[in-house]
Amino acid sequence: MTMTTTKKVNFKKPEWLRKRITPAAQIEMETLLKDVGGLHTICQEAKCPNISECFANKNATFLILGNICTRRCTYCNVHTGLPTEVDLSEIEKVTTSVKHLGLKFVVITSPARDDLKDGGAEQFYRVTQAILKESPDTQVEILIPDFKAKEESLQRVVDSGAVIIGHNIETVPSLYKIRKNASYERSLQVLKRLKELGGDKIKTKSALMVGLGETQEEMVQVFQDLLDVGCKFLSIGQYLAPSGDYEKVKEFVTPEQFALYKRTALDMGFEFVHSTPYARSSYMAHEYLAGQEK
Repeated sequence: MTMTTTKKVNFKKPEWLRKRITPAAQIEMETLLKDVGGLHTICQEAKCPNISECFANKNATFLILGNICTRRCTYCNVHTGLPTEVDLSEIEKVTTSVKHLGLKFVVITSPARDDLKDGGAEQFYRVTQAILKESPDTQVEILIPDFKAKEESLQRVVDSGAVIIGHNIETVPSLYKIRKNASYERSLQVLKRLKELGGDKIKTKSALMVGLGETQEEMVQVFQDLLDVGCKFLSIGQYLAPSGDYEKVKEFVTPEQFALYKRTALDMGFEFVHSTPYARSSYMAHEYLAGQEK
C-alpha cells in the first residue's frame, strides 16, 4: 500500500479545509430549536465545522441528557462537570422538534453520564420509542457513550428501535490517553456486544479522527479490529482543535489520503464509509443505509 503525503501543520489551514459558512441558515435552525424549549445539539456544543451545511438542510443531531459530560477528553469541546438530573421533558421536546422539522432521519446522542447507573440508556430508549410512535416514517440512529460496557444498558438501546447504533472508537490505541476514563478494548467490546445482541436488525457504526499523529498502519489495524466485531459503517474526518486549550493538530491529512483510507476500508469489508476532511460521525448520517442498500 502506497503512503500518500500529508501537509504539516502551519498557521494556516490548507485550501481543502476552508469550509463555507452560512450564518443565516444556522440562525434559522437555532431559532427553530429554541421554539421547542431550547434543545441542545451536538452540532452546537462540539462546534462542528459542518453546522451551517447541516442546519441549512434542516439536519441536526440532538443531544439528550443535558450538555455536561462527566469525562474530560482533551479533544472535545463539550463542557465537563456535574450534570443535572435527567430531564424527562426532553423526550417530548425532541419528538416535537422531529415532527416540526419534518425529519425523516434523526441522530440522537449524549455526553457521557457516568453518574447514572445505566449511563443514560433508558433515556435513549424512551426518546427513540417516542419518535417512532409519533413519527413512524422517521428512522433513528443513536450514538452512545460506552455505558462502561454494562450489558443491561447495551440491551436497552438495542431494543430501542434504532436502525443504527454508533459508538466512536475515535483514535488509534497508541493515542488513547486523549480519551479520559475510556479504553480501546472496552469500546471494541461495546461494538461487539451491540452487534451480538442486535443481530441483523441493527447496523453498528464507528468514527475515527485523523491528524493526531496516528500512522497509516495503525489506522488499517483499527479498520480490521472494527470489522472483527461486526462494525460495517465508518466515518473518518480531520481532527480540528476547538481552541488552543485542546490537543494540538499534528498534521492536516490530504484529501488523497482520505480517499485511500476509504478505498482500503471498503476493500477490507466495510459496507459504507465517509472519509473526507470534514466528515464527522453524524454527518450525512442518512446516507449510510441508502448507500449500503445500493
